[in-house]
Amino acid sequence: MSEDGHKPETNGHGAPTRHKALHRVDHSPAPHATAAGHKAPAAKDDHKEEHVAISIPRKRLIVGIAVLGGAALLLLCVLYWLHARRFEDTDDAFVDGNQSQVATQVSGRIDAILIADNQHVAAGDALLTIDPRDYQVKLAQTRAAAINAAAQARQARADLVLQQADLDEDVAQVRVAQADLLKAQQDLARYRGIDPAAVTKLQLDMVEATAKSAAAKLDSARQAVAGGEAQLKSQQAKIDAADASVLEAEADVRNAELQLSYTRIVAPQAGRVTRRSVNLGNYVTPGQALLAIVPDDVWVTANFKETQLDFMKPGQPVQIRVDAFPKARLRAHVDSFQRGTGSVFSSIPAENATGNYVKVVQRIPVKIVFDGDDWRGVGLAQGMSVTPVVKVR
Repeated sequence: MSEDGHKPETNGHGAPTRHKALHRVDHSPAPHATAAGHKAPAAKDDHKEEHVAISIPRKRLIVGIAVLGGAALLLLCVLYWLHARRFEDTDDAFVDGNQSQVATQVSGRIDAILIADNQHVAAGDALLTIDPRDYQVKLAQTRAAAINAAAQARQARADLVLQQADLDEDVAQVRVAQADLLKAQQDLARYRGIDPAAVTKLQLDMVEATAKSAAAKLDSARQAVAGGEAQLKSQQAKIDAADASVLEAEADVRNAELQLSYTRIVAPQAGRVTRRSVNLGNYVTPGQALLAIVPDDVWVTANFKETQLDFMKPGQPVQIRVDAFPKARLRAHVDSFQRGTGSVFSSIPAENATGNYVKVVQRIPVKIVFDGDDWRGVGLAQGMSVTPVVKVR
């Protein structure tokens, strides 16, 4: 019998049953350690086994995701390489174009400036003017000289007409002298054919004198004709000189008109006025730069590495990105390649035959021309940095 007065249950052999004891054990608090020093109870081991069972699929999932991610990344890299190899680009590129330096061809004082800085002008528009009064006076003088030269030429031609008339008179005198000589010779022949007893000495002498005088007159007339012909040639030379003077005077007039026109300085081509260095009242001299005209047409000069030109050819499409306008995408095409690297045309070209040689990848300037008119509305300026992307495959 137990202490509480209850009789303990026994089994068939008289031994007390154990289920009550187990029941008490189950309801008693679990000890933290046994006599032998063991710590982990059975419930905790079960929890660990359950955690291990859950972690194995999670690790497999993470490994699978990592493998798939690596494969996807590798595929993306391959696709990017296949795409990128079709293009060549460089950031060593800029907007390029021609520049017209406007200079004066005559000296004088600036009396009017007809444009403003950065103003757009058309070809032939007046930019500024130089005081034209000196050149107007010079033009008037040359015109007067031209009139005088023309008058002298007309006078020379009139003198030629007079001398031609004198020459014609001299020629007529020659014919008269020839007739007189012929008559005198015939008379002399008759007198000499007559019996000398029938002709006096005086008559024969007179006839002979008349014949000699007619011959002398003929010689004089012929000399007069020769002199007239010489004077005629001289007068013709004077006419030629007068004509040359007329031409020279006319050339002087045209030159004076040209010099006067230079006092009005006009735009050689359409573009914008830049770098104006002259003001109202300045005295300028021939050859002095006054301003520059930047034309409307521009292109891109891209300095590609020589290793990028293997598949690049004229006509290939190009996309231009402008640093100043990031949203702009301009269409263009490859126009031509410069036949020489940039270093060849530098002020001090490289001399690889001297000293230690270090190989440096060279750059070739490539001219890229815009397509269409989209680029005109962007506001491109020479010198702007751009990035051209050339589709080479």
